[in-house]
Amino acid sequence: MYLLIIFLPLFSSFVAGFSGRYLKIKGVGFFSVSCLLLAFIFSLIALYEIGFSNCNVYIKLLSWLDVEMLDACFGFCFDSLSICMCCLVTFISLLVHVYSTSYMSHDMHQPRFMSYLSLFTFFMLMLVTADNFLQLFLGWEGVGLCSYLLINFWFTRIQANKAAIKAMVVNRIGDFGLALGIFTIFGVFKSIDFAVIFSVAGYHNDKIISFLNFDCHCLTIICLLLLIGSMGKSAQLGLHTWLPDAMEGPTPVSALIHAATMVTAGVYLIIRCSPIYEQSSVALCVITYVGAATAFFAGTIGVVQNDLKKVIAYSTCSQLGYMIFSCGLSNYSISMFHLLNHAYFKALLFLSAGAIIHALSDEQDMRRMGGLVKVLPYSYVMTLIGSLALVGFPFLTGFYSKDSIIETAFSKYTFEGNFALWLGLISAAFTSFYSVRLIYLTFLNKSNGYKNYVVAAKDAPFVMSCVLTCLSFGSIFIGYFTKDLLIGIGTPFWNNSIYYLATNFSGIDAEFIPRSIKWLPFFVTIISGALAFIMYAKFKSHAYKMCEIAICYNVYNFFNRKWFVDKLYNKGFVNILLRMGYSSTYKTIDKGLIEFLGPKSISKSAMDAGQQLVLLQSGLLNQYTFCMFAAAILSLICLLYDALFSYFQINSYSILFLTTLFLYYKKL
Repeated sequence: MYLLIIFLPLFSSFVAGFSGRYLKIKGVGFFSVSCLLLAFIFSLIALYEIGFSNCNVYIKLLSWLDVEMLDACFGFCFDSLSICMCCLVTFISLLVHVYSTSYMSHDMHQPRFMSYLSLFTFFMLMLVTADNFLQLFLGWEGVGLCSYLLINFWFTRIQANKAAIKAMVVNRIGDFGLALGIFTIFGVFKSIDFAVIFSVAGYHNDKIISFLNFDCHCLTIICLLLLIGSMGKSAQLGLHTWLPDAMEGPTPVSALIHAATMVTAGVYLIIRCSPIYEQSSVALCVITYVGAATAFFAGTIGVVQNDLKKVIAYSTCSQLGYMIFSCGLSNYSISMFHLLNHAYFKALLFLSAGAIIHALSDEQDMRRMGGLVKVLPYSYVMTLIGSLALVGFPFLTGFYSKDSIIETAFSKYTFEGNFALWLGLISAAFTSFYSVRLIYLTFLNKSNGYKNYVVAAKDAPFVMSCVLTCLSFGSIFIGYFTKDLLIGIGTPFWNNSIYYLATNFSGIDAEFIPRSIKWLPFFVTIISGALAFIMYAKFKSHAYKMCEIAICYNVYNFFNRKWFVDKLYNKGFVNILLRMGYSSTYKTIDKGLIEFLGPKSISKSAMDAGQQLVLLQSGLLNQYTFCMFAAAILSLICLLYDALFSYFQINSYSILFLTTLFLYYKKL
């Protein structure tokens, strides 16, 4: 049963990919949905056995690499952490598959799309159930590959090509850090198995290694290298640029990437490696600063974006910042709780956006929408539920996890805790502002779209509506029903899958913080949302006039251009690296050394020799007579080879070398 959870999506991918033309579009959709449904049911059964019965399962499937001290197997670890991720991934992927059968019904390449989705799910399940770093890296690279294939699904669009390449290249930077981290782990622990590494991590707390000619704390170096990998996948500040551009793919892809698969992999890696991170206070501080800065950075950009999907994408980036800095404050269970909650309302927002875009003939600019509350009432309700859950409105799913993160940040009573607290509150204000702005511009504002699009717009079909309904229930109720199970003092659910030092635990202090701090996120959210509504409903013209002021225009342009990070990368790094690559590696190595010594040089020499041999066919009798005479002399020399060469004491290789050298200089 446990192996079926992982390999059913792989089987679905192969069948959809290689038998799509025989099963047709409906057959592929039915088969893929059936496989994911079975995987989800098995995940629920496993959740009962592992999460509630405390019966962890470890499976060693087969040996992969066994070289001296490196022993890597295809092994699977099913504990509370991994089975929660399995339930999440299979459930969201199941709903995305069902949604795609309707959303992509007009596309003749739907079997290929379903195959990619199932393969994406398989690699994510492989990542979260791995029991060693090498297998985790296999799943890590697999989700990167599938993201490239899915973002570039409509490969005839140049923007989709560019976005897919950008996602692949930026993630390679993070993957390089993760690979270095795995190498360092093997060098320190002489193993890549989770159980071995986590059990002895505390004994290497005082170990020093030489890194770049500096003596460094080995566990800090490992943690920072793993953090670079997490920053790439989870789109943290500096390696975030691929995430908004990934919106070029179909909307179901955006929902799957942002809700349950790729972006959650980085957070999962940090939580899984909590026994290592707890040994390095420096690494925890860095994680806190990176996460808090990302939450603030993405919030400021989301406020001024006009693309519907990009606003939701930057909200994902901001929420990932919350998860990351919660890990930096050693609140791994709350971070995991927010990850699970975030998946429901973020999938709901993206799929609701997909329904809106589908109804408006692929229009994504919110400035060309408006007045859709009467045209698309069901999509309006679903978007409203998802947005309220995102901002942390009381008693919805996001309220329980987001407020818990802010409360525990206050209870740390450290500089990094206060840094995360205030940036988290400011980010919450931005989140509320752009969520209300999205709802107003899309649904409540006066209609600014094309008349023929609005007249022809229809609400989500039955299949898509069923998916949105399921996600809406999760966005409303799942946080309330799971908060006491997943977070809080004394819960036994996580067992040994999450580890924290007693000195870093702040859960008890969070229960006794002032009531005003507990109410602060609520007031910030309400005030910011009300400000956004009043600004766009009553004072929109005044806001436009403010942008005519130089300083306001510069601030707006700075945020709208995404803090000029892309421009900085293009001017400061990409162009320099491209010039260096062209002048050094391409011209000197590829076109120079490799072509001179490689197959192209050999083929060119053979062609030149053939052209020289062709010249012998001159048609002149005297030349043919000379050739026959030379051949007769050569045959006589061969017959007298032993006697002649032994008499003159000449090596045959010397004769061959001298002959070749003579012909070469004659050619010159």
